Amino acid sequence: MAHQFIDGVFFDPREPRAPTDAALRPAIFLDRDGCVIELGDYLHKPEDVRLIDGAAAAIAEWNRRGVPVVIVTNQSGIGRGYYDWDAFIATQAEVDRQLALGGAMVNAVVACPFHADALPPHRHPDHPARKPNPGMLRMAADWLRLDLARSWIIGDSLSDMRLVETARLAGGVHVMTGYGERDRERIRHAFPASPLIHYADHWSDAMGAAAC
Repeated sequence: MAHQFIDGVFFDPREPRAPTDAALRPAIFLDRDGCVIELGDYLHKPEDVRLIDGAAAAIAEWNRRGVPVVIVTNQSGIGRGYYDWDAFIATQAEVDRQLALGGAMVNAVVACPFHADALPPHRHPDHPARKPNPGMLRMAADWLRLDLARSWIIGDSLSDMRLVETARLAGGVHVMTGYGERDRERIRHAFPASPLIHYADHWSDAMGAAAC
């Protein structure tokens, strides 16, 4: 499937749109930068892509189980004019290539360029697709017929974990890669003793916590 833009949001499904009467499926939503690949400063060059240890193996296992895996990524660097969609697409192609070497693939990639400090036409004070708002997840859920109430988010930031509330997910897993160390205490404070938020130091722990 070719990528498309829906109200300015990049959407790249890797399978045809599910019929409206198809059964709903739980899914795994993944942050990209700092979760699937090592965090960079507005990373936008294929040569800078490094998979985080364990990410490909975990995604490959969900693939074997038939669980859809969707990358949802804020890309304010596009909105700020630091790089363009061609650079993002080339970088994502390298992510896909490295995942494939590990026997893994994702079912869709969704990217939001909107930000309060972006340049027009991407300047928006609180765009419904920018995490922690649920727009990207709902877009994927509509296309792939996903059951958000049985789906999980895995990410390194507080905004990722807030999707548990905004998208009404089954739960979230916070990993210690990327912004993980910075945000862990912030998440514990935001979700005191919440049974919906799990904490993982390694990808193998994240795999076990996300019950899909």
